[in-house]
Amino acid sequence: MQRVSDVPSAQRNQFDKAVFNLWRVTFLYQELKASLQPPDARDWSAELQSFLENRAAGHAAAVAQAAGQPHDQEALDRIVADATRFDMMERYDKLGERLEMRMPLFLPPETGKLDDDWRRTGTALMEAARGDTPNFALAHYARIGAAFRANDVPAFNQSVASYRAALAGRLDANLKEASEEQYFNHLQAFYLAMVLCIGAFLGAIIFWFRPVDWEPLRQAAFNVLILAVMMTIVGVVFRMVLVGRPPVINLYSSATFIAFGAPVLGIILECFWRNSIGVVVGSMIGAMCLIVAHYLSLERDTLEMLRAVLDTNFWLATHVVIVTLGYASTFVAGFLGVIFVVRGFFTPAVTADLKRSLARMVYGIICFATLFSFVGTVLGGIWADQSWGRFWGWDPKENGAIIIVLWNALVLHARWGGLVRERGLLNLAIVGNIVTSWSWFGTNMLGIGLHSYGFMDAAFYALLAFDVTMVALIVIGVLPTRLWQSRLDAKSEPPPLKNQGGKPVPQPA
Repeated sequence: MQRVSDVPSAQRNQFDKAVFNLWRVTFLYQELKASLQPPDARDWSAELQSFLENRAAGHAAAVAQAAGQPHDQEALDRIVADATRFDMMERYDKLGERLEMRMPLFLPPETGKLDDDWRRTGTALMEAARGDTPNFALAHYARIGAAFRANDVPAFNQSVASYRAALAGRLDANLKEASEEQYFNHLQAFYLAMVLCIGAFLGAIIFWFRPVDWEPLRQAAFNVLILAVMMTIVGVVFRMVLVGRPPVINLYSSATFIAFGAPVLGIILECFWRNSIGVVVGSMIGAMCLIVAHYLSLERDTLEMLRAVLDTNFWLATHVVIVTLGYASTFVAGFLGVIFVVRGFFTPAVTADLKRSLARMVYGIICFATLFSFVGTVLGGIWADQSWGRFWGWDPKENGAIIIVLWNALVLHARWGGLVRERGLLNLAIVGNIVTSWSWFGTNMLGIGLHSYGFMDAAFYALLAFDVTMVALIVIGVLPTRLWQSRLDAKSEPPPLKNQGGKPVPQPA
């Protein structure tokens, strides 16, 4: 790690990054061991009680020794041993501060005022060893930890209830917020929305096998997708209330917001073209984004404090939300292209009429995506000018945003100029998936730039697999139509009429 620390982060190879990550998690483990009690504690509740009982005598013995007077050597030895352990905890706290790996502030202020500082355990214990009044929460945490270690459920619940009672009247606002956040976690709104999206996707896919006879299944899938959107709205609004911010503040919330925006666009498409394509696209993107959000939630706190440059609700509600809607709509257009290629190449279900319908859907969505991506990018430049003193700086995230705008504009000009027709438009839309995934996630994986707030190297292979899949679908999409299962040049015919007995009704020539 000493060698790696001398190498600039942008120049580290994969081995250097692995060494750095190993060192960070090792140090984090050591910090966590020293966050609530000394790392060598065996029965911390009894050890803390012994320290508190000896504290006054030990402090008096230390003062007497410094003055060259007779003193209680046993009491002095005990408090020196305790202070040595507490000093180690305090050192971890200070080192974590320098490395931006801050430990939780477990100990609330004695006064109960929200403006007062919360404390870390090591610092509070060290101050108590020097003669200050011990924080009241120390003993409560020790009893909770002892009950947890002993697997004594009644004692654990009783200790937690006792601590909450001690906090009552001091931190009522914090307790209310904690209860609301706990309720939100148990509600699992985004998990339920993900399950509903998967159910809607399966129902809409099954409908394609017998679209004439299974119309109720399409309607059911449509209704399930509406329920998924409603559940996603509940989760998004609940998070907004908890943090007091607009819906998109980090990578996690951007995934949940796209999981709201894409299904809404799918529902709108389904209202105009009742063929379950809108349901399939909306539910597929919604489920994928919620799965991404689930794995992002395992990495770090999703209700994190904002960096100073992000601490403005106006720009979070305008630039970030509008750009994220641009992401969602570009993905919807791209996955409409995916449906065209998959169904057209592998099944005979795509007709010339369906191809034209898909092209009209994609055209309308890309017009929407171009508008929102452009406006959102311009608003981002204005925000950057206010925050950093420059409208544009070729930051990786800024480059990704302008690439989305340019690509959507290129697709529209190619269609207007007659360079592509329906099939070409649908294939170009799939490229939009690659462009958008790069801007959304790829730029964050670089770990550089002013917008690298959600750096995560672990998702590289998932992003690579997604982009490779999109490239494979584009290659399939440009193959000669004679290799496709669908007859794209044949016009669709209405289904034959049937009488009450289920037999076809003869039609005039």
